[in-house]
Amino acid sequence: MRSIHYPLLLLSAISSVLSEEPPVPKSVEHLVSITLTANPEIRFYEAEIAKAQATRSTAGRQANPTIELQYGKNKLMAPETSSDGLAFSASLAQPIEWPGRLGLRKAIANRDIRLAELGLERFRFHLASRVRVLAYTLMAQQDVATAASEVATRYASLREVMVQREPAGIAPQLEITTIEAAALVAESRAAEAAVAVQNALLELNQLMGRRADAALVVKHAAFNMKPVPSLDSLMLAAMQNHYDLRVRRAELEQQGFKVELAKNERYPAITVGPFFQQQNAPALENQSVIGIGVSFPLPIWKNGKAEVTAAEARQMQAQASLSTMQRDVERQVTASMLLYKTQHARLALWKPGTVSKFSAAAELADQHYRLGAVPMATFVELQDKYLAAIEAINKTQVNALDAGLNLEELTASPGRYISTATSNP
Repeated sequence: MRSIHYPLLLLSAISSVLSEEPPVPKSVEHLVSITLTANPEIRFYEAEIAKAQATRSTAGRQANPTIELQYGKNKLMAPETSSDGLAFSASLAQPIEWPGRLGLRKAIANRDIRLAELGLERFRFHLASRVRVLAYTLMAQQDVATAASEVATRYASLREVMVQREPAGIAPQLEITTIEAAALVAESRAAEAAVAVQNALLELNQLMGRRADAALVVKHAAFNMKPVPSLDSLMLAAMQNHYDLRVRRAELEQQGFKVELAKNERYPAITVGPFFQQQNAPALENQSVIGIGVSFPLPIWKNGKAEVTAAEARQMQAQASLSTMQRDVERQVTASMLLYKTQHARLALWKPGTVSKFSAAAELADQHYRLGAVPMATFVELQDKYLAAIEAINKTQVNALDAGLNLEELTASPGRYISTATSNP
């Protein structure tokens, strides 16, 4: 009887990874807290707010006054006499903006701060949701990888026993081949789950600002799905609170101020200030002049039609962008609600302990098949269904979590539809 060797190298690698001493498990909410503190991209949004606030501090100020000094030689020549002396002048000028211009600039700067704050708020919300999905995905795929490794090991152990018996006839040989094929499928599932674990781990570490290969174990925790309200209620909440819509509305409002500013800037700024001139001639009387000067650019009435037209065009674009975004949000809310309800209904069909039940049945089938009390078909079918059940339940849970968090993000209502465990780290 020829010896058949299984390609269990990948399975051995996965088992060795799973058998390594894991780090201390962290709760999902603890991972969210770490991410919101250590994520490097948050610093970018915070810097945007600081920049906008710095711009706001100068947007409402009058331009600084300017001082002008002139110094020269004064030479006076007349038929009777001539005289040389000094001449100098000094002036102080203050630019005065047209009424309402500084207020418009302050309003535009305030909207820049609001846009930066909305950007940070939206990013933090999305980041927290993404960490939760990745954490539960990591837990789910670890469970799948462990179960697939368990089944593949069970197949390998059983095959070794069957080979040692040196069975004769076609039926035992076909059973060995069936075991080998089933083992390959289980190994493939374990490999796929291991890749999914690594992908989730890499992204999670990246979001947390850690090394990509840093070890991490997520503490197992359940989440509760709350009843979703009617579509009209979701639409109303999304239209009022959706982050992108609030950004578009702020941009539209800001663009309105920019249109008014472009119209206001058609009128020139006027520069007003006192001046003093003095001319010294030793042989004659000294001359001094004190007065007030006014200056303004020409032409006085600046056309500015091109600037106003461009600002109005950008305002129309902002309005069109807002309308397009509203329709897109309506579609997203409808799709997310349907997905959420579907996944919620699927989870409601599974009773607690379903996974344990299938695991016990798979183990029982292995024991009784070795005793000859269970046929090959039943044994293989139970192992396959055990893995399929693990995959289906975990996939549905992750999809339900993702749909619920997406609804919360669309309506800007954290914790409204999904409540996760808040256990200690």
